[in-house]
Amino acid sequence: MKRLCQLCQLFFLLSIGWVQAQDPWKLTVPAVSSSNYYGVTVANGMIGIVSSPEPFKVKEVVLAGAYDQYGRGRVSNFLRSFNLLNMQLGIDGRNISGADVKNIKQELDMQKASFTCSFDYGDKATVTYTYYSLRHLPFTVLMDVTVTAKKDILVNAASVMEAPDALKDVQNYYNEIDRPHVTISLLTSSAKSPTGKLLMCASNTFLFSEHHGEEPRVIHEMWDNNMHLMKFNKTVKAGTSYRFSIAGSSITSAHHDDPLNEAERMTIFAKLEGRERLMSFHTKAWSELWKSDIQIEGDAQAQQDVHSMMYHLYSFVREGTDYSPSPMGLSGLGYNGHVFWDTELWMYPALLVLQPGMAKSMVEYRYNRLAAAKKNAFSHGYKGAMFPWESAATGVEETPVWALSGPFEHHITACVGIAAWNYYCVTQDKEWLKERGWPILKETADFWASRVERNGPGKYDIKNVVAADEWAENVDNNAWTNAAAKAVLNYATEAAALVGAKADADWLHVAQNIPILKMENGVTREHATYNGEGIKQGDVNLLAYPLKEVSDPKQVLKDLEYYETRVPNEGTPAMTHAIFTLLYARLGNADKALKFFKESYEPNLNPPFRVIAETKGGTNPYFATGAGGILQSVLMGFGGIDITPKGITQIKSVLPRHWKKLTLTGIGPDKKTLVVQ
Repeated sequence: MKRLCQLCQLFFLLSIGWVQAQDPWKLTVPAVSSSNYYGVTVANGMIGIVSSPEPFKVKEVVLAGAYDQYGRGRVSNFLRSFNLLNMQLGIDGRNISGADVKNIKQELDMQKASFTCSFDYGDKATVTYTYYSLRHLPFTVLMDVTVTAKKDILVNAASVMEAPDALKDVQNYYNEIDRPHVTISLLTSSAKSPTGKLLMCASNTFLFSEHHGEEPRVIHEMWDNNMHLMKFNKTVKAGTSYRFSIAGSSITSAHHDDPLNEAERMTIFAKLEGRERLMSFHTKAWSELWKSDIQIEGDAQAQQDVHSMMYHLYSFVREGTDYSPSPMGLSGLGYNGHVFWDTELWMYPALLVLQPGMAKSMVEYRYNRLAAAKKNAFSHGYKGAMFPWESAATGVEETPVWALSGPFEHHITACVGIAAWNYYCVTQDKEWLKERGWPILKETADFWASRVERNGPGKYDIKNVVAADEWAENVDNNAWTNAAAKAVLNYATEAAALVGAKADADWLHVAQNIPILKMENGVTREHATYNGEGIKQGDVNLLAYPLKEVSDPKQVLKDLEYYETRVPNEGTPAMTHAIFTLLYARLGNADKALKFFKESYEPNLNPPFRVIAETKGGTNPYFATGAGGILQSVLMGFGGIDITPKGITQIKSVLPRHWKKLTLTGIGPDKKTLVVQ
């Protein structure tokens, strides 16, 4: 009976176009349906491209760091960028649409970070196209198109540049640069962001294969102010294939002082590098990233899902920048592209142990906005630095005014300090600690020393906050806020000794007097007026991990068993169950750990690529925050990784019973391999 149910479920998933399981690296959708479709993202940490069910269409193009205000809560928002890969393909004079194609199939190759779509066009041709956000070129994308003729056909191909609706003052350009052996056709557009703050620019060109002889003539057409294209025709004989590529670059004045010329320069660079070199460097860069991997034996679906989570985090963050990912990464405009505690507490720890270079960029984001955080503290009557709940380009508070989290969710400032300390713990880089980490820790410690209200020994209260459990607004002595503040005060004291600075003696004094409340039954109390009500997301249980404020296994279990029954089945973010997973794995309860592992993401998956939404039944993927939490449940829970002041260690933990082996490769700066069986 169980086997029959599994077959029925498989048939159902295939009928609605869900990805086929088992392959650890490829998410393959055998039958694409536009009625229940959530796109999957190809990104390189700078530019994100979100797929569409319609052939040759892209749902979103998002560029990291490009923000402006345009009527969404009077705060900065991510902007849609020019669609570099929007194109039209015609055969024998008729442009192909979704209604014209059969056997449409899509596939994300996570190992190579490529998205491929293939389909049949009647009895005339099979068409395949693959696009990439090139890993080694942050502002450049590439798309390959192959047309295999079943009979003699005339192919009409056009690259279309269209400005998103919110942009204004659109300017379109077309240039041909002639060289002895090549003509470079540049389709270029620029536009101003809604307030005129940014100049957004994009340019692309065709790359033709030398194997197909003389390059076709490219013709430019101007359609209207917001749209123009370049096109060519090519006769393809029956039984042969014709391949061409489009390379394009997009950049804004937030990234470069001269974005219009730079977009064209980078596109020319890609053209003259040639497709083979572009692909070689891209593949090599991703191969290097995947040296840090999570390998699960005994659960093919979990392996595929974990690779998907890693792939998305790797795609949303870029080493060598000062950008930090929003909850939805580069998968769209969700949460306006703002940066929350989602970065420091949920995505960052997994990346810190897998890719310390990427994690460094995320802390650099905060360091470069430390001055804005100090001004924020000053305006609220506090000392030190008070980081905004929602942050964008400049580091000022970007939370819409209707949300109380802006002025009151102060635990973000502790999260930033904890992240800085953990970077040192993992890398043991004292020079970085002195130059970057110590300034962050000092200012966040000064904030908390000024934030407490000193009401006697053991009563240095932190009043009037929004808890990590955001249903608890304007409460006093929230467990997570208080414990995280204590941690920063202690870490700052330790950091001072390491860098030869003088710690403020008041920091330890304050830390020793911040209360962590208990209820009569001995359970850690979420806040001063908490009486057992439902919680939006984990709060008290974060004191066991990551803070180690609660370390007695009996107390960890007591708090777990109490709060796991306070999380409703609907409307809560994905991260909480990941913490339950992690703690139960460390406590040695494999069955409970597996239960919460599955609950942490399976109800949140959307078709056809199993992309994670924020909540069960949610429709706003990709929720990178949830992916980060789940990866922590695997790395720090099942894998037993522990971040300590002396570096990464491994503590005792258990695997789900059907997992035969967990291998963690490329861990930490020394790229260690850790195994759990």
